Order: sequence, then C-alpha cells, then structure tokens
Amino acid sequence: MSEAYAVILVHSTSHAIRAEKVLQAAGIACKMIPVPRHISSDCGVCVRVSRIDAEAARRTLEAVGMEIDDIRDV
Repeated sequence: MSEAYAVILVHSTSHAIRAEKVLQAAGIACKMIPVPRHISSDCGVCVRVSRIDAEAARRTLEAVGMEIDDIRDV
C-alpha cells in the first residue's frame, strides 16, 4: 500500500517555494512537486505533505498569512 499524501495548491511557484520553506521550518515533512494532472491549478507546482499532516500544514501556512487555493488528497 502506498503512503497517502495530500497536495497544497497555491497561486504561483513563488508561493509554493515559500510554503515549502515555512513547512520545513515548522518540522512538517514536505516536497515541492508538479501538480498532478488530474488536479488543475494556476501554478505548475504544489507542495506534497502526508495526509496526516495536511491540517497542521494548513494551520501553519495560515498562521504566517499565506493564502492557499486548496488542499487535495492524492
């Protein structure tokens, strides 16, 4: 069974880079990846996190004032 992930969709590549840095600084494992084909986004990259960390990631990004488009399970 593969590990379950969620992706954080943001408005631009620069937002994805910043989100990755903020999450890593908060101790949340993440990786910037291309947006999966079945998910649309304004930007070509997103940040992948473990599903169990998705809500913590949302709260962390909101706490620093980052706007996100959506968080989707993949």
